[in-house]
Amino acid sequence: MTEKSRAWDWQELERSAATPCWIRDSETLAQHCERWRQLPMVALDTEFMRVDTFYPRPGLIQLADEHNCYLIDPLCIEDFSAFVELMADGSVLKLIHAGSEDLELLLNSYGVLPEPLFDTQVAAAFAGWGFSMGLQRLVDHALGVQLGKGETTSDWMQRPLTPEQEHYAALDVAYLPAIAMELQEQLRNLGRLDWVMEECSVLRLSVIDTDPQGLSYYQRFSQVWNISEVKRAALRDLTAWREQACRAQDVPRNRLLRNQHLLSIIERWPQTTEALGRVPELRRKVVKDHGETILNCIRNAQHSAAEVPPEPIQRPLHYAWNKRIKVLKAIGRQIAEEQGIAVEVLLRKRDLDALIQSRSSVGGYTLPPTLQGWRKPLVGEALLEQLQQFEQEN
Repeated sequence: MTEKSRAWDWQELERSAATPCWIRDSETLAQHCERWRQLPMVALDTEFMRVDTFYPRPGLIQLADEHNCYLIDPLCIEDFSAFVELMADGSVLKLIHAGSEDLELLLNSYGVLPEPLFDTQVAAAFAGWGFSMGLQRLVDHALGVQLGKGETTSDWMQRPLTPEQEHYAALDVAYLPAIAMELQEQLRNLGRLDWVMEECSVLRLSVIDTDPQGLSYYQRFSQVWNISEVKRAALRDLTAWREQACRAQDVPRNRLLRNQHLLSIIERWPQTTEALGRVPELRRKVVKDHGETILNCIRNAQHSAAEVPPEPIQRPLHYAWNKRIKVLKAIGRQIAEEQGIAVEVLLRKRDLDALIQSRSSVGGYTLPPTLQGWRKPLVGEALLEQLQQFEQEN
């Protein structure tokens, strides 16, 4: 077997995963990144901890090239500039599986998003292998290899890692090149490779935080869509304060205030520390440390609403839409069956909701961005036609 024919051989990478190559210093990382940038693709994964923090903390970065599996140690390496350049290099395809959390970590920790991206979970759904396939099921389906799950709850911040942890982590990237190449061939034959690359680009961009100040977070509380403008301003200001405080302290939102606490505060509208303390399940420490800040959001709500009127909270769909939604879903299901792909890939609930909510005051609907692109001729136009029929029936 020649060197070239052995490249990307999953069995060779599987063997390499038993004794992966560690990269623990900036110079070695830079040397490898320079070579990796000459390759057509690399496989990528991360291990992280996010138990008591707002942001994920990197514990390990795994990478596979054409012959070997590598473990990059973020606890030792200070200079990741060469790695960032690799991730941004448009000539090197980055393979990943179910990578939204990995993308978030890379963006928050290193300020980069891999480009271009090929997510094997996304690709498998378009190839008709199955929707939302875990790595174990994907590897079994494609290669007939059964992966264990023994280290899924490991502490990836400990050093040294155990041999079992190292092996488990390296296997996460060992099989991706072979699977990705098989998927690309099938998708190319089906005429769907462009669809997948478009979808992976959307996935990549979806992790970018468009509201770092938390000023729009309150609009997620659709159950209180009809509260007054003043209370809506208070909810906006409270959620924004919580978001900014949690990010600054790197603690989870629930550590400070749960969503239900926020809603209870708005409902009870406390004016004193004593009244705030009577909010169900609100910890005393929160009242002690942040009581005045919370109360000031309540007391200043009228002024805040007048100064910067809060945007409305989207009203939940009327129950009369239930039957119509079933009709729209049936359209998506029929097209998905004809195409041999999961309906969840073609028509997601949030996209359908966004389409219905797009109706203007003078009538007419607009396809949201997520129903544009390849979905528009496949299902988007059919949905718009059906919505128009609903309008004519009224």
